[in-house]
Amino acid sequence: MGTTLAARLADWIDGLGLTEHLADAGLPSFTRDDDGVVTWTEAGTGEPLSEERLVQLDSSLRDQGDDPAHGVPVALVLLARKARLRAELLGTPAWTYEHLAQVRDASVNATRFWVHKQAQAHHLLTVSTGEHLLVPAFQLTPAGDVRPELLPVLEPLLASGTDPWDVWIWLTQPAGLLSGGVPEQVVADAEEAPLVAYAARKLAERAAASPRKAPRPAPAAPPSGGCGCGGHH
Repeated sequence: MGTTLAARLADWIDGLGLTEHLADAGLPSFTRDDDGVVTWTEAGTGEPLSEERLVQLDSSLRDQGDDPAHGVPVALVLLARKARLRAELLGTPAWTYEHLAQVRDASVNATRFWVHKQAQAHHLLTVSTGEHLLVPAFQLTPAGDVRPELLPVLEPLLASGTDPWDVWIWLTQPAGLLSGGVPEQVVADAEEAPLVAYAARKLAERAAASPRKAPRPAPAAPPSGGCGCGGHH
């Protein structure tokens, strides 16, 4: 039964397109040998799962919905959605220090200092991708300054410790509280801006009330030089 359940569970996760997200969710993962036999192993230890543990895993993954046979692993689905949106966002304009320095007509050092100060004040959204820090361009004016109408939206979200990727996703995707409007676009309308700020505060309150990892530190300031004005004298 254990082998049959292992294969059935693996086929189900495969069919949902969620296999690659098991490890990111801290869940056991599986492999198939040359004969197609499935082996599930624990995250971290790599120990094979017992039949009892397989039953427990199957039950926990199907615990959403009235009928366990048609349950949905919601956490995995959400993780997959976030990964998809992250990949999409990385295809949209976002500046490195060097690129932003060109936009701001400033030195890289002065630009790095400016980014640090703005992020520290919760005025600027930055995200990390490997060794690089990116500044999503949607929040900036053509001159490279933060759009003033976005400040009341960015401040509560960033101060609450919300994952910067989640902030980027929320600001650039249709939002239910805005009747399907995209927050960073709707906020440009002066009459709608207060509603966007209200929605951001509500989202920030939920994030602050939820257990989370320690907040990500602001980008490091440059070791020397730079007046912090970004070259705009």
